[in-house]
Amino acid sequence: MHLDPLAILTAFGLIFLAELPDKTMFASLAMGTRMRPLYVWFGTSTAFVVHVAIAVGAGSLIGLLPDWTVKTVSAALFAFGAFLLLRGGGDDDEDSAGRTVTGFRPVCTTAFMAVFISEWGDLTQITTANLAATNGIASVAVGSAAALMSVSALALLAGRFIAKRVPLKTVQRIGGLCMLGLAVWSVAEIFTG
Repeated sequence: MHLDPLAILTAFGLIFLAELPDKTMFASLAMGTRMRPLYVWFGTSTAFVVHVAIAVGAGSLIGLLPDWTVKTVSAALFAFGAFLLLRGGGDDDEDSAGRTVTGFRPVCTTAFMAVFISEWGDLTQITTANLAATNGIASVAVGSAAALMSVSALALLAGRFIAKRVPLKTVQRIGGLCMLGLAVWSVAEIFTG
């Protein structure tokens, strides 16, 4: 197993920026206000690791296709990700209704299920699959999982500060522009590779 530091950093950066304004960050924040944060983090992290495994598996299957097809699919997925981030809109508020859950297993299970269900087909899952198709699977898995777990930890530790101080539209735009740049890069590789 070879880990490429550049692929790890690329996956980490893209996934971190894509997940930061995502609803699961706010779900983590909301759960952390009613439940023990460390238990929530274990639950969300476990769900993220499962989704990363699914995404890199899908990406490795995409990687079996001819090179120009992979680059075309890659460009399309990055362009779609850029569109989702740059179009704006959406309600960033998370419903905070619900009863308090206590104990490691119930909190961990609640956090796992909330993230596991909401992440299907999410931008970060699509991006992880896309990166896995064109980069080392292990490197992408490490970078993506670390980014998702970091965002969850960040939400639990400093979520209120971020929500009040850093405009999420700015984070979305930066992530969208990065994805757009990668879409253009992928298209360029079709014609130069």
